[in-house]
Amino acid sequence: MPVPWFLLSLALGPSPMVLSLERIVGSQNAARCSPGLSCHLRGGDMLCMPGSIVSALEPVLVPTRLQTELVLRCHQETDCDLCVRVAVHLAVHGHWEEPGDKEQFGKAADPELEEHKNASLQAHVVLSFQAYPTSRCVLLEVQVLAALLQPGQPVGSVVFDCFEAALGAEVRIWSYTQPRYQKELSLTQQLPDCSGLEVRDSIQSCSALPWLNVSTDGEDVHLVLDVSEEQHFGISLYWNQGSKTPRWHRNLTGPQTITLNHTDLVPCLCIQVWPLEPDSVRTSICPFKNDTRASRNLWRAVWLQLLPPRGWRLNAPCSLPAEATLCWQAPSGGPCQPLVPPLYRENVTVNKDLEFPLLKGHPNLCVQVSSWETLQLQECLWSDSLGPLKDDILLVETRGPQDNRSLCALEPSGCTPLLSRASTRAARLGAQLLQDLKSGKCLKLWDDDLGALWACPMDKYIHQRWALVWLACLLFAAVLFLLLLLLKKDHVKGWLRLLKEDVRSGAAVRGRAALLLYSADDAGFERLVGALASALCQLSLRVVVDLWSRREVSAQGPLAWFHAQRLQTLQEGGMVVLLFSPGAVALCREWLQDGASPPGEHGPHDAFAASLSCVLPDFLQGRALGRYVGAYFDSLLRPDAVPALFRAGPVLALPSQLPEFLRALQGPDGPGPWRLADMAEQVSQALQPALDSCLRPPETEETGLVMGPE
Repeated sequence: MPVPWFLLSLALGPSPMVLSLERIVGSQNAARCSPGLSCHLRGGDMLCMPGSIVSALEPVLVPTRLQTELVLRCHQETDCDLCVRVAVHLAVHGHWEEPGDKEQFGKAADPELEEHKNASLQAHVVLSFQAYPTSRCVLLEVQVLAALLQPGQPVGSVVFDCFEAALGAEVRIWSYTQPRYQKELSLTQQLPDCSGLEVRDSIQSCSALPWLNVSTDGEDVHLVLDVSEEQHFGISLYWNQGSKTPRWHRNLTGPQTITLNHTDLVPCLCIQVWPLEPDSVRTSICPFKNDTRASRNLWRAVWLQLLPPRGWRLNAPCSLPAEATLCWQAPSGGPCQPLVPPLYRENVTVNKDLEFPLLKGHPNLCVQVSSWETLQLQECLWSDSLGPLKDDILLVETRGPQDNRSLCALEPSGCTPLLSRASTRAARLGAQLLQDLKSGKCLKLWDDDLGALWACPMDKYIHQRWALVWLACLLFAAVLFLLLLLLKKDHVKGWLRLLKEDVRSGAAVRGRAALLLYSADDAGFERLVGALASALCQLSLRVVVDLWSRREVSAQGPLAWFHAQRLQTLQEGGMVVLLFSPGAVALCREWLQDGASPPGEHGPHDAFAASLSCVLPDFLQGRALGRYVGAYFDSLLRPDAVPALFRAGPVLALPSQLPEFLRALQGPDGPGPWRLADMAEQVSQALQPALDSCLRPPETEETGLVMGPE
């Protein structure tokens, strides 16, 4: 039985979070005012013409604040409409001129002034109301005795009942006087829909809405719609951000249960339902705003994108609090060291093109994204286009007043001043680094009035050091060889034979890397992929597949795991293998149609579904050749079933094209044709039992529903 997890109703009953509205009987508009005021509603609507602001020659009443309240205007007990009650708060603007002559102090007051104070102030207050497709203006006459007033003090309020509006509409209200003595007041308000009001039995359009309950059962989330068997309704799921384009939509009939995988939940995932009737009310609700699993999924779906030449973008399904800064990643590992200049830690707006304040990119420059001071994402955006991390050192130039300059080298221990006596690499090579900087051998990454950043190559210093080591080793080997030659020739021959075998075995161990990506269609296909991976390992290839790394995939998430493995494989000169199956082809087509992987039944370890957002840009931008190779089992899939986008590179049939497939994996330095043929035969024999198992008709047929009615 599903466990109740979060109860929703798109036609809610009594609840502390639901508004219970006052009822007004009849269709007649009315006005009332606070004690001390008299008011009257002019009959009929008027033309809305604010006019220009004029100066007040004496005190006048002006609106100071607008207040609204929702009520129900009912013609019958179950036939009501939503109505907006408006209260206008008034105050005195201006004052009477008091006698300023000291000689009049203590004398009788000016009769004309006394006459003004005993008179009444009258105001014509206009209320303008707009809510598509309605527009109305009404005129309220208000009077108050002048003797009761103090300039600038509130005098009370007048209330108008009421403006009718549609559920969920955006309303705009203005108020001003005729003539107008000041800028008009304005108020914009979003009215609630059926989900926020206790109106199921009062407003007919709300009574027709289906009831929606959300519950959880293990890894799945169920949307249960309780409606009659004859009722037709529409339902869509969308991300409440930007264009709000539906990610999934169905027209259904009768009671339905829709299953979502917990990995598809994000905080901005919203549900909208409506009866399939003309002019029906659509009601939306976003139940996952505070769900912890949805928040974790959101960060797993976030990815950074480089927009040449200096742009970048943080892509995410939902808005999120994020800060970004640049850091420098050394190839030896260790934490990425933040660079305060040139990119200070700043708030980032997701899905918006931003620009780095850099002159040049560098493979070692990375972007760190944090939320609430917790590092959530780090990616070296330039590593794909500029190659793997380089053994460069970053020089930080600081400029002070009077053209004072200082240079230090960024190292794991901190920023080491050049020409210092510290026992670090930068300090030992300080003079050479300064010479490289002066001779233009360093790449300027950033420059402004505060300072500059320079990336200086260290390859030649490393080569010089290792050249001495290798020279010493060669001399030692030559001396040892001569000694052995003098002692006994037979032993030398045996030693050389063993050395040759060790070199060959070492070369075999250092095989190329191959990252296998596949869609877990069923258990039989997973066994087939496992057989292929095991057979490739026998050929001294370093095979990476999520089938053998379930613990790491669960801990890191499929997207993060794939990105790390892809980056390592390509940096080592390996290949990414896309194994196409009916399930993989369906995922690719859905991604190409919708722009993202739909909320389908992807397992928690399905790296293929998670990898599409990273793989497809490489094919779209022409970077796939030499990095990716496609393959399919010719007895399980037709050649023309592979999407055309992926046929830009090699797509090979297995096992009929195994020699070509192995040649692509082994690279140009691989074995010759005869050896490749033997290897292909070996792999084919290993695949055959698993392939035969896939081709057998299943004894039982598993059924399940993903993103569809049960």
